[in-house]
Amino acid sequence: MKSNPTHQHRRGEGFARDDFHIDFDLRQVTCPQGQVSAGWHGPYPTSSPTAAPLIVARFTKSQCRPCPARAQCTSTADSARTVGFPPRELRDLQLRVRAEQQTPEWKARYAVRSGVEGTVNEFAHGHGMRRCRYRGQSKAHVQHVLTAIAINIERLSGLPPTEKAPPSRRPTAFQSYLDRCGISRPKSWRTLGT
Repeated sequence: MKSNPTHQHRRGEGFARDDFHIDFDLRQVTCPQGQVSAGWHGPYPTSSPTAAPLIVARFTKSQCRPCPARAQCTSTADSARTVGFPPRELRDLQLRVRAEQQTPEWKARYAVRSGVEGTVNEFAHGHGMRRCRYRGQSKAHVQHVLTAIAINIERLSGLPPTEKAPPSRRPTAFQSYLDRCGISRPKSWRTLGT
């Protein structure tokens, strides 16, 4: 599970969402400075159909403006802090799973999955397997098998994949003429960015 998405948590400075005390029974959130939220709204459906609904607690400008820890809480100059979080059951599950992810047993189990995901990612993105060159299930299967064999040979060789640019093509007669006359010619699309 991904870590807390607030920018305060990502930077490791200021008050992240987990620093606020959430009271689901009273439907209020208390900030680290002791201010109690003025509004509790939701749960709202999110834009993604697979994401959890979101409850939003809002603090007022009169609470946030005079606060001495405002710079640690919000980066906006004029508005007040809002805190978004999932409903109680999902929040408890998130906290439990994030704590579990820090244990050595979980990290050992995830190492296996990480290796498998890396292999699938290399197959899909590194070798262009999101699209098939051929039509028909049998031809697509042959392409997948041959690509998997090539990946295995590459891994068994122990050599890193070559990152060399393709050899440059010989200049055309027109390009040679431009070079002889000292006229600059645009780079080939093959060599752009090199």
